[in-house]
Amino acid sequence: MCNYLSSETPLNIVSKLAKKMSKGEIKISIDQMQEAGVNFGHKVSKLHPKMKQYVSGIKNNVHTFDLDKTALELQKTLNYISKLVADGKQIIFVGTKIQLKEIVKSSAEECGVPYVTERWLGGTFTNFETISKRVAYYKELEKKRLTGELEKYTKKERLDFDRELEKLKTKFEGIKNMTKLPDAVFIADLSKDEIVAKEAIIKKIKIIGIADTNVNPEIADYIIPANDDSISSVKYIFEKITEAVLTAKQTTKK
Repeated sequence: MCNYLSSETPLNIVSKLAKKMSKGEIKISIDQMQEAGVNFGHKVSKLHPKMKQYVSGIKNNVHTFDLDKTALELQKTLNYISKLVADGKQIIFVGTKIQLKEIVKSSAEECGVPYVTERWLGGTFTNFETISKRVAYYKELEKKRLTGELEKYTKKERLDFDRELEKLKTKFEGIKNMTKLPDAVFIADLSKDEIVAKEAIIKKIKIIGIADTNVNPEIADYIIPANDDSISSVKYIFEKITEAVLTAKQTTKK
């Protein structure tokens, strides 16, 4: 699904990237990416053959990314997200890996987009109508607690409602305002959350994601070849995505 780069020299790639930046697009710094550890992949033995074209070398038995190519793919992704948001379409962020949850959640909240950082509920895309009913129940129960409607119940019953609300919040808080299927999904780890990509493919939802060296990039429409384990790497990428979303929203308002 993903359109790959042709066999261009790094100089050509950097030249194209520089031209894009000059048009006022989100600034990407290869030096900053390197400082954030974006360039480190997985051990050599875990390389997916279709990620080989994005690899530039090996360091301490770990593959390293060609950051010129990563920068170009990141720019393509940011351009797509900017247009998506400017057109009034919706994107959802997904990242259930423990060390990435807070980054994904805070970025989503800053952008005002839905998110999932806990276990992905099977059917969130493919059985959206049923999931929506559970979300509606959660919102109604939450409303009743806020308005004091649950005060008429016994202490034990209120405690049961509180426990149920906490469970529902964990499952649905990030998608409680998602009234329809999104147009695109950004997956922080295409390997760990492969089930999300599978559901997105079934529902024809565009897939964007970080592709580490162990990932089959063909499951996504847009990839960012990068380290998906490092907090600093993923944070750098989400900072750029957040900037792209907020900029597109601001531009649309004018």
